[in-house]
Amino acid sequence: MMSKKSLVKKVSAFALATSSILSCQVNAETILHAFNWTYDEVEQKAQEIANLGYKKVLVSPAYKSSGSEWWSRYQPQDLRVIDSPLGDTNDFKDMINALSAHGVDVYADIVLNHMANESWKRSDLNYPGTDVLNEYAANYNYYNSIKLFGDINYNYLGAGDFHPAGCITDWNDPGHVQYWRLCGGNGDTGLPDLDANNWVVEQQKSYLQALKNLGVKGFRVDAAKHMTNYHINAVFTSQIKQGMHVFGEIITSGGSGDGSYDNFLAPYLNETDHAAYDFPLFAQMRSALGPGGSMNQLVDPGAYGQALPGYRAVTFSITHDIPTNDGFRYQIMDPTDEYLANAFILGRDGGVPMIYSDHNESNDGNRWVDMYKRNDVAGMVKFHNATDGRSMEILNSNDCIILFKREHVGVVGINKCGSGQDVWVNTSDAGLWWYRTYRDTLDGSSTQYITSTWHKFYLPARQARMWLME
Repeated sequence: MMSKKSLVKKVSAFALATSSILSCQVNAETILHAFNWTYDEVEQKAQEIANLGYKKVLVSPAYKSSGSEWWSRYQPQDLRVIDSPLGDTNDFKDMINALSAHGVDVYADIVLNHMANESWKRSDLNYPGTDVLNEYAANYNYYNSIKLFGDINYNYLGAGDFHPAGCITDWNDPGHVQYWRLCGGNGDTGLPDLDANNWVVEQQKSYLQALKNLGVKGFRVDAAKHMTNYHINAVFTSQIKQGMHVFGEIITSGGSGDGSYDNFLAPYLNETDHAAYDFPLFAQMRSALGPGGSMNQLVDPGAYGQALPGYRAVTFSITHDIPTNDGFRYQIMDPTDEYLANAFILGRDGGVPMIYSDHNESNDGNRWVDMYKRNDVAGMVKFHNATDGRSMEILNSNDCIILFKREHVGVVGINKCGSGQDVWVNTSDAGLWWYRTYRDTLDGSSTQYITSTWHKFYLPARQARMWLME
């Protein structure tokens, strides 16, 4: 499908190609994705989160939404007011203040592609709609006090602010994916897809600026794959991006050479200056750690387009979409592989790592409940913080293992195979320090004490070691 904004997009791409991309650079401090946590719960755990070493917390969408299901949070009714089962504007402010007091930033999950599907109760596209306006009127002083912007006496969106109805059927065609609706099948009419007209863009800019004024320091752009880059660049002005970490969710099944990467993620990286989820690296880790894969695939995946540049990457072993959507569940790693993947992303140099923690929304036996404070994850975050900013060098690799160092400060070893391996390293060439204890941050019991040029690192079967110099 041809866009009437093609010329504008080309001009935008040219301008971006000649401009700085400093707005997407950020310290590689670990993000806790507090998926579907209430804002009050995040506030109460502020000190614990900080003590564990997290520097950022990504919280679920903050606006007017209703319904108890997790996916209801991704169906906005009104951007002008924060009011959902997760909390209201006051709760959101209190959470930001509590985290800030402990040196932790808040990142907001942003939904700009669509509005809530309310076809089950009404045929119009007026938002927030009669029911919500009546709710505001019945308790006007309260709702006006938690307003972010605008006039809540009236609807602020209508039929002219949306693309024509119709569900995506060709998932390889950017025009279809970005102009038609996300639908659930079985006659579902889908999520009304917003048009990037001037009015819509201004409302969305007002929303982002309001969140920034509250103290939000980063934006996760939900469903960025379903938005044109013209729309994204129109909303994220240089003023809004200033001092912010902005990254988009563009789900791909691989890196360069994969159709979903070439059609969606590559243009996004070329035409915006935002960061993105590193789905190419995620696919590479799944392949390397899985049956028939080789750990050699993780030596330098970015060199052949299978990982994003570090300064634009948000790295992960699981995201909320993977276990909660049937179409992505095939990407769930074996639990031990996921543990090894976490050691890799928190041990390596490159990207901002994100740790996911939910309340078992996927019904997977509490697999990711309290993951943020699991002992091994806490040890990985400790290693990451201690080596942040240190360069990385591969010391050894084969089909089963990878061993790398972070200058002289730390050594990471990962063994995917079913038997232990000895790995000999020339410590003089590697620049590792002698007569100092390197202690594994994952359990504290494994240590390395180097006293000679050649030193043996033992990597147990299906285990990771993250030795940090004391």
